[in-house]
Amino acid sequence: MDNNATIYTETNQLVLRQFCLTDIESFYLYRSRPDIARFQSWDNYQHDQAVAFINKQIEASPNIPGAWLQYAVALKTTNQLIGDCAVHTLETVPDIVEIGFTIAPEYQGKGYATEAVTGLLGYLFEILHKHKVIAYSNVENESSIRLLERVGMRREGYLLQNYRSKGIWVDEYLYAILQQEWKHSLEHQNLSI
Repeated sequence: MDNNATIYTETNQLVLRQFCLTDIESFYLYRSRPDIARFQSWDNYQHDQAVAFINKQIEASPNIPGAWLQYAVALKTTNQLIGDCAVHTLETVPDIVEIGFTIAPEYQGKGYATEAVTGLLGYLFEILHKHKVIAYSNVENESSIRLLERVGMRREGYLLQNYRSKGIWVDEYLYAILQQEWKHSLEHQNLSI
């Protein structure tokens, strides 16, 4: 890892940090997989896209209204990149952010996504003092739906044919959690980051 890479938050096993040039290969390997792209906006992800994306993220800053920032998710012990979390600070209401997440297949099913998203929520509510966090999930993405519910987000809506992806109209669920709900869940469900 670049010693100058900013660490935004840490959990028991993970760090959510700024991307580094050394992340390009790992990032490209999971982003280029069709099974990872299935519920994402990209398809046939190319190496040059990964290079451009990482370089852009290295220059990006958190909490900019209207902008997306990807947080690298890395193992604390080895600094191996295992995925990323996205945060979109809404331009018109910057106290509300949208999140997304991607975990490399070889690290799925081990609790890392739950830990990363829980850590991200803690960072957003406790450090950046956001009022509300939202997430959209394709109604067919059962793993994402389970994760959002596991971290305490509630389903706020069912959006029919909400966007067009890869030639088809996609239905989505809208999930959300308020800062006060997050604090309540920490007190009563013992969510640990």
